[in-house]
Amino acid sequence: MIEEAMEYIRRLFEGNSDGHDFAHTMRVYRNAMEIADSEPECDRMVVALGALLHDADDGKLFGTEHNEHARAFLSSQGVEPQTAEKILSVINDVSFSKNRDRKPELPEGCIVRDADRLDAIGAVGIARTFAYGGKHGRGLQDSIAHFHEKLLLLKDMMLTEKAKEIAESRHQFMIGFLRQWEKETGA
Repeated sequence: MIEEAMEYIRRLFEGNSDGHDFAHTMRVYRNAMEIADSEPECDRMVVALGALLHDADDGKLFGTEHNEHARAFLSSQGVEPQTAEKILSVINDVSFSKNRDRKPELPEGCIVRDADRLDAIGAVGIARTFAYGGKHGRGLQDSIAHFHEKLLLLKDMMLTEKAKEIAESRHQFMIGFLRQWEKETGA
């Protein structure tokens, strides 16, 4: 089922180049499974499918409602309704703008949220910020503002110990980047 989910996501994100693409999903999946290794109480299948499907209905990308794409995939795979609802709950707990500081009820939600937020910081996070900004007509200085509005806050919002550990070096990398930016631009 995991391989089927990967293929489903690959098709769904075909042609997307704004940082919310198949490669992003796979990094979130790998992050989530690494965090899950240190969270023995979690359901690894819920974590895996939540991570793989976390952007399948993202409002920035799709005009779907009620997790239409994720529900369709889970239904096509014969996932039991109770498990499907757990996965959908995990997916719904990921969004920064919708959830900000609200902690997910499920440990799997904490894992997938952390995994997604880890992909928003560090070297990859920097690249994604500018890719998204460029695709959406956001200038460089507006993209830099995004670091202060969101990205620099994420380290302290991690919920799992493993994510906190990973986030520290990524956060420091962004600070170094911003210092260099200021030096080069005088901003």
